[in-house]
Amino acid sequence: MAEAYIVSAGRTAGGRRGGKLKDWHPADLAGKVLDAVVERAGIDGAAVEDVIMGCVIQAGEQSGHIGRSAVMASSLPDSVPAVSIDRQCGSSQQAMQFAAQAVMSGTQDIVLAAGVESMTRVPMGLASSAPAQLGIGIGPWSQKIKDRYGVQGFSQFVGAGMMAQKYGFSREQLDAFSLESHRRAAAATQAGAFDEEIVPIEIVDEEGNTVLHLHDEGIRYDATPESMASVKLLQEGGVLTAASASQICDGASGVLIVSERALKDHGLTPLARIHNLTVTAGDPVIMLEEPLPATQRALARAGMKIEDIDLYEVNEAFAPVPLAWLQVIGGDHDRLNVNGGAIALGHPLGASGTKLMTTLLHALKARGKKWGLQTMCEGGGIANVTIVERL
Repeated sequence: MAEAYIVSAGRTAGGRRGGKLKDWHPADLAGKVLDAVVERAGIDGAAVEDVIMGCVIQAGEQSGHIGRSAVMASSLPDSVPAVSIDRQCGSSQQAMQFAAQAVMSGTQDIVLAAGVESMTRVPMGLASSAPAQLGIGIGPWSQKIKDRYGVQGFSQFVGAGMMAQKYGFSREQLDAFSLESHRRAAAATQAGAFDEEIVPIEIVDEEGNTVLHLHDEGIRYDATPESMASVKLLQEGGVLTAASASQICDGASGVLIVSERALKDHGLTPLARIHNLTVTAGDPVIMLEEPLPATQRALARAGMKIEDIDLYEVNEAFAPVPLAWLQVIGGDHDRLNVNGGAIALGHPLGASGTKLMTTLLHALKARGKKWGLQTMCEGGGIANVTIVERL
C-alpha cells in the first residue's frame, strides 16, 4: 500500500470563551491556518487537491459548509475544493485519517486536513436546540433510540461520571491529574515548546493595540491543590468539577498530508509517516470509554505494544478518560500529554484532532523520539486512533 506523510502542521493558540479570539469569524480563523500550513510546507496552494474540515457545531457562523468558507477566506485559489465533516470531538482527527486514506489509495496526492471551532461565537448545543426553538422536531434522538438504550438523552457529563465510578477515581485523583495538566502546559509555554507550532493571530488588546495571540489563554499558571479543590462539583455526590473537564475554547488547526510522489515532485520534507489509522465504536451511553478498546485494536493491527510508543496524546475531555486509558492500556504517565492537555490548553471540539497531532509531532521532534499515538473520545461512543512515525 502507498504511504502517506505529514509535511506541515500548525494550530492557533487557544482562546478562552469570550477571550482573545472572540472577534474572529471561524471561517477567517480556519482560513488563516490553511494559509499557514501551506506556507510552512513551501508548496503552491493550487496544488492542494482537497480540504477536509472538521467542525462539530455546524450552525450559525459555522453553517453553510464551513470547509468551503474557510477556503474562500484563505489565499487558496477557488480551484481548491473542500468538504466539512462531523465526527464530534474527533472531527479533524477523522479529517486527517480521510486525507491519509485518499493519499494511500492513490486517488489524491496532496490533501489538507483541518478543523475549526469558535465556541464563543457558535456555542455548544446551538444546532440541536434550533428545532425546538422553531417549534419543529424533537431533537437529535428519536424515541426509538431512547427506548433502545433506556435513556432520555446522551450526555458526556454523564459518561464521564460513569467512567470515574467504573474505574474507581476519587475527586482528589481527578484534581491531581488536572493540576498536573496545568503545570505541564505552563512549563511548556514558558520554555517555548509551543512556539514553532502556533500560527500567530492578530488581535486587538484592551488598549486598542494590534498584537499577536501566541499563547494558550486557558492555562492556570497559579493553580494549586487548594484552588482545584475549591471548584464546585458538577453534580451532587459526584467527583467531577469544571476543573477536571476540558476548557471551552476557540481555535483552528491543520496538517498537510501528501504521497511519496508529491514529496519528490514538490521537494517536500516529511515530518512523519502515517503508520496506523483506526476508528471504533461502542457504548453510546458511557460514550467516552471507547479510546481504550480502540487503542488496543490499533496497537494489534500495527503489530506494536504500548511500550513501543514514545509519546501519546489522549484528549483530556474529562480527567477520567486519560486516567482510565493509562490504567487499562498500561501506559507510562510520563509519556502522556507531556505538554499538558485540554484541561489546561482547551478543547476546541472540531479543531482538537489536528491540534493534538500538531503538538504531538513537535513534542516528538523536541525529544528526538520516533513513535507517537493519538486518540480521542467522541460523542456517540466513537474513538479515533492515529499512530505516526516521526521522520
